[in-house]
Amino acid sequence: MKFILGKKLNMTQIFKGDAVIAATVIKVGECKITQVKYKEKDGYQAAQIGFGSKKKINKPLAGALKGLGNFRWLKEFRDDIAEKFDFKKGDILDIESFEVGDKVIATAVSKGKGFQGVVKRWGFHGQDKTHGTKDQLRMPGSIGATGPAHVFKGTKMGGQMGNKQVSVSNLEIIEVDKEKNLIKVKGAVPGHRNSLVSIKAKGDMKVKKVEEIKSRIKKKEKE
Repeated sequence: MKFILGKKLNMTQIFKGDAVIAATVIKVGECKITQVKYKEKDGYQAAQIGFGSKKKINKPLAGALKGLGNFRWLKEFRDDIAEKFDFKKGDILDIESFEVGDKVIATAVSKGKGFQGVVKRWGFHGQDKTHGTKDQLRMPGSIGATGPAHVFKGTKMGGQMGNKQVSVSNLEIIEVDKEKNLIKVKGAVPGHRNSLVSIKAKGDMKVKKVEEIKSRIKKKEKE
């Protein structure tokens, strides 16, 4: 399993021969491992990674992220990945792990659309525009029998629409721009512009180890 965090930029069209493909552009960056959790100590296996930046963070978070940076987003990925890749605090994940043709799962919070009625939220047909229904055109109609004397849980009614975590699977990567850290995914990805998107796919992950990064920096300083 390989994974990374990114930011949804926009949708675009990609021309391949005579075909026009709708695609979503996601900007992924260098995600740092900020914490590794183990079953023995924390009760479950996970790797927490940070992405994006912000000017100020609160003091408790600044202490936990000391020496790593001020991250805008922190997200955990639960799996046996922490043990498999032997993650250490400060390791870096980047776009190098992803290639054209990879099938990915994109997870994000969908656009919030406020309080909506049953016609828009659930696709109800509504009532016929005939005698006696002038004010009932978009009403839900009956919501249950008289006997139980209560509304059953899960009944489709009006309410908040959107603003929920949604995962879309089997999306194909059709372009990877490693210079600009851009991944173009075929089809639509949930969320508004500049929203956080987590991407997961099958395959091996390339990890830049913190020890290797430090040794490279030391070599450059000596030169």
